[in-house]
Amino acid sequence: MAEEGSDQFSGRLGLIFATIGAAIGTGNIWRFPRMVGANGGGSFLVPWLIFLFLWSIPLIIAEFALGKRSRTGTVGTFRIFAGKRFAWMGLWTAWISTAIGFYYAVVTGWCLNYFQTAIRGGLGSEVDTVEVWNSFLQNPMEVVFFQAIAVGITMLAIWKGAKAIEKVNVGLMVSLFALLFAALFLAFVMDLEDGSLDGFVYMFSIQPEYLLQPETWINGLSQSAWSCSAGMGTAITYSVYMRKDEDTTLNAATMCLANNSISIIAGLTVMMAVFAVVDDPLAAVSGGSSAITFLVLPEVFAQAPGGPIVQLAMVTMFFLALSFAALTSMISTVELCVRNFVDHGIERPKAVGFTSLAIFFFGIPSAATWILVDDSTGVAFPQFLEVQDHIWGYGLMFSGLFIAYSIWKYGWNRYRVWQEENDITGFSLRDYLDNGVSSFRDDFINTGDNDWWIGKWWDYIMYLGFPLMFSVLILSYFVDMLVNVESPWDPTNANGISIILLFWGITAGLFIGFNRFIIINRIVPTTDDPWPLAVLSRNFTLEPRPLYRNVPEGADVPIDTLPGGEDPFIVQLGEALPETFVDDYGETRTHTGSIVEAELA
Repeated sequence: MAEEGSDQFSGRLGLIFATIGAAIGTGNIWRFPRMVGANGGGSFLVPWLIFLFLWSIPLIIAEFALGKRSRTGTVGTFRIFAGKRFAWMGLWTAWISTAIGFYYAVVTGWCLNYFQTAIRGGLGSEVDTVEVWNSFLQNPMEVVFFQAIAVGITMLAIWKGAKAIEKVNVGLMVSLFALLFAALFLAFVMDLEDGSLDGFVYMFSIQPEYLLQPETWINGLSQSAWSCSAGMGTAITYSVYMRKDEDTTLNAATMCLANNSISIIAGLTVMMAVFAVVDDPLAAVSGGSSAITFLVLPEVFAQAPGGPIVQLAMVTMFFLALSFAALTSMISTVELCVRNFVDHGIERPKAVGFTSLAIFFFGIPSAATWILVDDSTGVAFPQFLEVQDHIWGYGLMFSGLFIAYSIWKYGWNRYRVWQEENDITGFSLRDYLDNGVSSFRDDFINTGDNDWWIGKWWDYIMYLGFPLMFSVLILSYFVDMLVNVESPWDPTNANGISIILLFWGITAGLFIGFNRFIIINRIVPTTDDPWPLAVLSRNFTLEPRPLYRNVPEGADVPIDTLPGGEDPFIVQLGEALPETFVDDYGETRTHTGSIVEAELA
């Protein structure tokens, strides 16, 4: 029976809105139209939709299944399914999401500022949008102020746990849908004014020559991967609050399809508005993401038919919708980190406060430092923020790879157990396919509590298709830098290869080193010396770090049925830790700390 401390969503609707909110962000509204414009309109939609079913949905299914069974965040999930030695993979996933949150809070602040500027009439037809953008970006106090507002709203939204997250996301998502549909209608009227619907036609017209370009397919894969938050760990986090009878496959498909639907609506809104009033629409829509969102679109909406009132409504609705999309993504980003703290015995209010402060302070450099001005355009841009996006944005690829690795490892272990049970030696591909590759799907997806059954196609994607697509993404990323970046191996080049490999390498090295001493164990000084001195003098012992699972009522899965079930320090909320335990070397040890109970609200 679950203890009172366990948290859960009230039902499927809350889960769906929360996960949709996590997936839908500013990338749907400002990056997607740019990708459509730069890659042949409807031609781009072909690979984008294909990779929705080859990458995003299969990976989200895996995340839901992992989190639903482990009932822990990313660190605990990898500790259970990949093993203690690989718990650092969960920390990597949590860190990447949090590091993105450092600068994403700044971007959310931009959106909030432009909403309040729009509603005050500060983005009208007579306004120089370059001057508005430059004056804001070059005023660090103002940028930090709106960044703080974004973090504060996020903190309040997740303070009380799953039900608060559910309520906030339902409100924001319903409002977002209404705003985008209203903006879509006005954009349709704008595009229809000359009787051509140029933007609509371009959006869905397939130009075969673009389908022959590898760049179109690579961009389609990357947009699908990042837009749906596949591999980000968000689905793992939110599935911790799922009821037992929630359908893993259906929820994953709903989340991804809703995300793509919002992208289509936002893309149509932008494309039709731009094509209606801009002389060179493709040049405008294919520019940098900041350019189209904060420079071009205010000018476009200022020319909407219907006079000043309609123009004010158009630009205000757009930036309010953008703010809502950014906030829902911020909520999931912060909650992912908070969940991992709570899993390890930190009370939620403390975890929320600590995470929010960290995101705010570590986001200040992205908000206020290294603001440059492009000599050719005169437009200011945040160089430090762009470097952070360069480093951590693509780090999500490895999070997805780690999730796939957990599934591969589980399948291999199950195959070895099957061999032992049947006294079979030697490797057989057929036996491995039947009793190894399919085991994760059989044990954790097609469990009988799902309405949608999935077949072997999922196995083929995760075991064969995923490593191939990962390789294509990572290789294309580095090839693009080699071709288009000057001095790509120069370590002082902020956009080069060396800096990203340096940050990735240092982070992975630290986390692997942390694994034994911090992630699965905790350091307990054996002298009265302060903690740092005790560590430096090696006067300490390692005590197993407990992991508290969030198991809603009726959703209990006995821990001993899961891969990490032999670990006595993985317990349910409210359960006591063992006073003695058998360590990894078979020796009986006394738990040096007092018996700990989770005291979580």
